[in-house]
Amino acid sequence: MRDASFEFLQQLLAAPSPSGYEQPAQRVFRSYIEPFCQVATDVMGNVFGMIQGAGNNRPRIMVVGHSDEIGLQVRYLDDNGFIYFSAIGGVDPHITPGMRVHVHTAKGKLNGVIGKRPIHLIEPKERDTVIKLDAQYIDIGAANKKEALEWVRVGDPITFDSNLERLFGDRVSSRGLDDKAGSFVVAEVLRRVSELPDQLPIDLYGVSSVQEEVGLRGGTTSSYSVNPDVGICVEVDFATDQPDVDKKHNGEVGLGKGPILPRGANINPVLFDLLSDTATGNGIVVQYTGIARATGTDANVMQISRGGVATALVKIPLRYMHTPVETLSLADLDGAVELIVASLAKMGHKEAFIPM
Repeated sequence: MRDASFEFLQQLLAAPSPSGYEQPAQRVFRSYIEPFCQVATDVMGNVFGMIQGAGNNRPRIMVVGHSDEIGLQVRYLDDNGFIYFSAIGGVDPHITPGMRVHVHTAKGKLNGVIGKRPIHLIEPKERDTVIKLDAQYIDIGAANKKEALEWVRVGDPITFDSNLERLFGDRVSSRGLDDKAGSFVVAEVLRRVSELPDQLPIDLYGVSSVQEEVGLRGGTTSSYSVNPDVGICVEVDFATDQPDVDKKHNGEVGLGKGPILPRGANINPVLFDLLSDTATGNGIVVQYTGIARATGTDANVMQISRGGVATALVKIPLRYMHTPVETLSLADLDGAVELIVASLAKMGHKEAFIPM
């Protein structure tokens, strides 16, 4: 991965973006793509990058990844200044006690910790019980409610204190890789297409969508606005090469073994074959999984937008999804970019995607 792209990934991941509060990350995305495409933002907060192609009867191709991450939201402050919170997206209550967090307020970022009774004060029979999220609380160090309210308001978003860290080789770990990894790939596809010597026979729309974690909301509205003929959703998927995941549930998927191409009802079979054949023809290593139903991704709503869209998924293998230590391989990100860019040149006829 080139240095400028890695720096962009770092900035994107560092920007807080719980669902409904994506603006900081979307500003980073917009600033990165502005030099090489037309850019627009809609009332939902979705950011669109558009590159016009050459020729007549050009199909509209939409490539989308969502910028929102899971997080927390201030719900109540007690008399002692402790903050009670609710989840934004799928937050696991097993992992939150003892975590460092950031509360994002109108006056700036506050450090906090999610408190927990010492083990010495917990009855043995209670030690294996999961503490529900609505019983957990955040300590920002305030002396009382009045002092806390000088900074904090109900509804302020909260993120986990975890940014991008390098592991061995090309592995990296961070919160928010689900799915800023997808937004990153979208931005890199736009950059790479803008650098091609010739215009493609398509109109390309790269979208960083919002509110996916709370109901595919930005994907729904952006698909309606773009009205694409072909849609590719870039997402993450469960890696099964960690010790506690059963391969029988999600197939054999490993980090560093290439992006994933799922098959199933959500995937247009012609588009799947185009992506798979392109990978084979260009020496791009990919992995395959089966999804027998609608997927919980923006590809789901894209496929059934308006009169229907030829839709596919390109997924990045990810360990520890919905934790602050999500982990992936940078090579898989680069492979996803290579695959999508190589495939776009073959999408010049929208009628070709009607399954026969």
